[in-house]
Amino acid sequence: QLQLVESGGGLVQPGGSLRLSCAASGSSLDYYAIGWFRQAPGEEREGVSSISSSGSTSTYADSVKGRFTIVRDNAKNTVTLQMNSLKPEDTAVYYCAADSVNMAGLGSYEYTYWGQGTQVTVSS
Repeated sequence: QLQLVESGGGLVQPGGSLRLSCAASGSSLDYYAIGWFRQAPGEEREGVSSISSSGSTSTYADSVKGRFTIVRDNAKNTVTLQMNSLKPEDTAVYYCAADSVNMAGLGSYEYTYWGQGTQVTVSS
């Protein structure tokens, strides 16, 4: 059974950076597409970025294009989300998710396995 654990969240000032990690256990990530999602209080869960099982294809929500970068290291069974130029509106709980397909998009319904989330707060 695949298990996902996010880390790297915290408090950062506007304009700052954070790197989130999604570590997998129980199975190799080689055959899983990975997505990052976020959910702010009172809001629906929003797809942020996704990456194919090989790492050759990635997608980004318009709200984070040019600021966030998703990268995977299958040898280490991890996926990272580098977040730069953070804004207060990026504040949310961030989740990673996986599904055993080559590529998935930004819809939460596309993913079977979910981590518990990590809090990101952007505030001065």
